[in-house]
Amino acid sequence: MENLSYEKRISMLTATKRKNVKIIKELYGKGKHGKFGGLGALDFDDKGILPPPDEFDFKAIPNHPSGAFFGPKACGENYRRLLESHPTYIDPVSSLSGGWMYRFWLAIDPDRYPIWNPDFDYSYLKNEQKKYGIIHGIGSSQHFCQDNTIGLRLGWQGILNKVRYYRRVNLSANTEFYDGLENIILGIQNFIGRHARDAEDAMHKEENPVLKENLRKMAKINNKLVTEPPETFHEAVQWIAWYAMVSVMYNASASMGAIDRILKPYYYNDKEQGILTDEEAMFHIACLLLKDPQYYQIGGTDIHGDDITNPVSFLFLDAAYKLKATTNICIRVHDKQNPELLKKAVEYIFKDRTPYFNFISDKNINEGFVKNGYSMELARQREKSGCHWSAIPGREYTMNDIIKINFAAVFNAAFKEMIGDKTVIPSSNVLWKRFEKHLRRAVEVTATGVDFHIEHMHEVFPELVLDLLCQGPIEKGLDATNGGLEFYNICVDGCALATVADSFAAIEQRVEKEKKIKWADLNSHLDNSFKDGEYVRVLLKNTPKYGNRKSRADEYAVKISKTFTKIVREMKTPIRGYNMIPGLFSWANTPAYGLETEATPNGRRAKEPISHGANPDYGPTGAAGVSTAIANAVASVQTGYGNTVPLQIDLDPGTSEEEESIKNFIGFIKAHFNMGGTLINVNIVDKKKILEAYKDPTKYPDLIVRVTGFSAYFINLSKEWQKLIVDRIV
Repeated sequence: MENLSYEKRISMLTATKRKNVKIIKELYGKGKHGKFGGLGALDFDDKGILPPPDEFDFKAIPNHPSGAFFGPKACGENYRRLLESHPTYIDPVSSLSGGWMYRFWLAIDPDRYPIWNPDFDYSYLKNEQKKYGIIHGIGSSQHFCQDNTIGLRLGWQGILNKVRYYRRVNLSANTEFYDGLENIILGIQNFIGRHARDAEDAMHKEENPVLKENLRKMAKINNKLVTEPPETFHEAVQWIAWYAMVSVMYNASASMGAIDRILKPYYYNDKEQGILTDEEAMFHIACLLLKDPQYYQIGGTDIHGDDITNPVSFLFLDAAYKLKATTNICIRVHDKQNPELLKKAVEYIFKDRTPYFNFISDKNINEGFVKNGYSMELARQREKSGCHWSAIPGREYTMNDIIKINFAAVFNAAFKEMIGDKTVIPSSNVLWKRFEKHLRRAVEVTATGVDFHIEHMHEVFPELVLDLLCQGPIEKGLDATNGGLEFYNICVDGCALATVADSFAAIEQRVEKEKKIKWADLNSHLDNSFKDGEYVRVLLKNTPKYGNRKSRADEYAVKISKTFTKIVREMKTPIRGYNMIPGLFSWANTPAYGLETEATPNGRRAKEPISHGANPDYGPTGAAGVSTAIANAVASVQTGYGNTVPLQIDLDPGTSEEEESIKNFIGFIKAHFNMGGTLINVNIVDKKKILEAYKDPTKYPDLIVRVTGFSAYFINLSKEWQKLIVDRIV
């Protein structure tokens, strides 16, 4: 064991990861909330959480009569207490210290105590939020991107000095905000320092010379990082790992941005000094990805439009491939790009049939963002930092991938209103006008909620950890949610596109043209979720769907997207006048939205999942299984203002790793982007394997699938999400 290679150490770390994933899965099933925030399944990003020791527990100190804690001072003090009591984690095989075990944002049991401060009442919005299936975003956190270079340049003590300096400068500012920031930093410094000491203790006990030297370096690096900024590649990666862990523990943040650009100067400096090999650099990256597989962007352009691909870009690809674990690395594709980057990423996906990477169009999201009134130079600074979204690091507040409007709920409200109005003769034209009216109202309610959130969020659960690496909050004494940043572009996503487009088309075809179903009968069947109307349900379901090109459903899908885009773009938030940017993305809300949605005229029963993102729905008259048809459909409904409308592709089992197949898929990526597409998520899974895994997930504990914008272990997903993925693939 003395001559441990980096490759051997990676395999050991991956084995530990899989063991921990299994333990966490079991712990999550024990309770809805509590120590692990258990949900019974992990239908969300794999954040690298570790199982804590049995004796560890944490109780926050409340500052509100409800028993909860609110505001920057209370959040900062409680988070510092958590960091100072949180167990340390030293794996002598890894080159990086640390690991996180507790979700601070669930430190107060939400079954007993409120997450939102009840003093700030928005009950006047709740009826319509429920009516239109609005995920309103009030009380939601993060989903914008910090500027990592600020922290790498200053170090933790430099950031603390900056906070204390501006506390003195801004004498009239809210001192509780600075109290919160100081406590966060002091807690982080304590957390890092304890790990340094534990690494040193472990070093004295370690007998293997390779691991002993590794622990010595760990202790030395982290002793330095308590106060000093990183200077070497290893130190920079460790610093980023710390920030990733403390940010995800605070409020689940996962916005890391253009990591190859960030680490490039450290890499070149160490290479020039002869103190870093590519194999060692790749190992540090692999350890980083295991700490928390946050969202990383690889490739892209600088402000002049030139390619930023560098050796670090390729090292991230290599690290992900060697790990064989969940990753959320996005390749930013553009015409001037080093072609080997895209080729290598696709090769790795095909070789392992594992979705290590997804792909975003640099040109289309940049040109879309410019349409909001910004320069191309500013657009090129936006970095892919989440499931489907980008943001300007440290300068832009976006609420990306938070706010959703359920088109199916809007459609049902319009349908019921039309049927109940005895002064009109029902028709698809009347229904469309009602749908457009209700959609406009849904966006209005959403915009009002955004203003309410921004008015109060800083008093409830401020963005203290992200504030530290942003331009403005420390200088102004204002949280990112309270005017601390330079730009405010609020993301608003529409969901259930195919569900509603297919419903309009089915009504037009079966009710109006063929007259096989009467309006009253359709209404009755929808009320009863087709309980005694299977023939009617199948008739509706077998109407040509969105994804067939040239079908009425395709026309409706385009019409819905354009109408939604127009309404969102025309409307600013009513009080603050913030810009809103439309997208089409359901994230992991597809099953949950379905449970809240009544039956729809596309033959979908009540409580069944809505359609996934902007993808066509499944079925014999849909586009599922035909990659080009799906790609054409999604390209046709792009909203076009800088937010993505992702394409989910699940490739058939016949796909191989041969050169021709790789070349064809690269051509597919470029073709979709040439048609206006913005983001591609891909799975390559054998049909037989996925069916066997669905029947008994324990047979394939290492099977990784791309759920939506994130990848996950199939075994950890709920049965509902497992079924959705099986349906997509099969």
